[in-house]
Amino acid sequence: MAKVLLIHPSKWGRGITAIWIPSHTALLRSRGHKVELFDATFYQDWSVDEVGYNTDNKQYKPSDYHNQVQMSSALVRTALAERITNFNPDVIFFSALSSHIHGEGEYVNIQYGHQLLEGISTDAVIVTAGLQPTAQPEDMFERFPLVHYFIRGESEIVLGDLVDLKEKGNDPASLNGVVHLLDGKVKINPPQAIISDMDDIPPYDYSVFDEQAFFRPYNGEVIRAVDYELSRGCPFTCSYCVETVIQGYYGFTETVNNGVLRDAKKYLRNKSAERIFEEMEGLHKEFGVRLFRCQDTNFLSINRKVLNALADKIDDSDLDIMLYIETRPETINSSSVELLKRLRVDGVGMGIELASEDFRKSSLNRYPSQEKIENAFRLLREVGIRRTAYNIIGLPDETEEMILDTVRFNNALDPDNTTVAFYSPYIGTPEQVKSEDLDYFDEYEFHVDGQLRTLSRSTLVSPELLEFYKHHFVTLVKDGIEELDAMKLEKGIV
Repeated sequence: MAKVLLIHPSKWGRGITAIWIPSHTALLRSRGHKVELFDATFYQDWSVDEVGYNTDNKQYKPSDYHNQVQMSSALVRTALAERITNFNPDVIFFSALSSHIHGEGEYVNIQYGHQLLEGISTDAVIVTAGLQPTAQPEDMFERFPLVHYFIRGESEIVLGDLVDLKEKGNDPASLNGVVHLLDGKVKINPPQAIISDMDDIPPYDYSVFDEQAFFRPYNGEVIRAVDYELSRGCPFTCSYCVETVIQGYYGFTETVNNGVLRDAKKYLRNKSAERIFEEMEGLHKEFGVRLFRCQDTNFLSINRKVLNALADKIDDSDLDIMLYIETRPETINSSSVELLKRLRVDGVGMGIELASEDFRKSSLNRYPSQEKIENAFRLLREVGIRRTAYNIIGLPDETEEMILDTVRFNNALDPDNTTVAFYSPYIGTPEQVKSEDLDYFDEYEFHVDGQLRTLSRSTLVSPELLEFYKHHFVTLVKDGIEELDAMKLEKGIV
């Protein structure tokens, strides 16, 4: 038995049950290894107040969240060093891919995990994974020199094999998917096979999380929730999305009409209905989970037979649960809406990104029409499913007037919730390459977080102006832009 310490380096200061943690825990424990988790989320000297920040800018409704969680006054690195001393792990692992790998601040996990370990003495083998080694493996040891092995692509099975080999005293350097140093030079092994059957990963093990990690602010309430995945993969190829990097890694590089991936069915994978229900029922009964925050990149791309079978199982149960999902506007129709109701979907998040249909098509490789977006929001409203509009500001070549058009479009859609994120240049995506060419961003940006900060050097919309629109976006959507000039004057923005 080997001992593996997982590090959750989230800086958001609220519970995020990052999906890679229960998936890797389940796989490692099924092979007889001992797994513990160090969660940095609730340390005062480490985390920021993401709930307070997004409540202040009205993306979240006010809730009692802060009174229900306890932040530690201990120093996070001191606590981590003590855990490492006491547990004495053979392997330390942090950051990985899962179904949704950037929207909750995951992109910087690899940076922040490395930052936490700086200055801490350990004999453990340090392993990490995620988008960055998948996209640009040759530069990883220079950026994160404490790491011994990087894993590209999906890492559950590769990490399991690596830990098995280390336990036996064997060298895991030849494993497919692994990046390592050989005589001072970076050695990049061939890709591992894609996990084609998600049931090959044992039922995800959430027991490593502390109790308060399950608390989640949701529409003004604080309820027990988990981040969850039913599937992996997306059939679309939006130019700003990390999904394009993973598609390319596994050899899916061709598209057909409207930005759809060729052979998408071979790339899309999901758990069986039986496995999904088993996990949901177990999480509800063991941890009191009511909300499943489904992080599937595009929920309604999941095989309909599986979703219908899952709906049957939920119908036949007494589970008091609800789902929040993300999908594309063009997947919403009268049939899919009926299915979502059967699945007890309470809320649907959909990417608007920005109002200009021409810009979405030409620059973002994203093709839903205004009509399809409007129709999707209308259909969901008619059946009582809450609708959240996702928007992005600070995209390369985006102007202030385009931001205002997006505000107006959101006003017309009248969603139940509106969110806006700063554009983030995810390494290896077409939009990241474009933003670097325009000198809006460096080739590799540290501290990327679309919810908390912009790193843009855009000459069209200044960082100060982007910060202004991030803070006031929801207010402008709800109240209109008539007072815009007065609001900007108050903030000293010309």
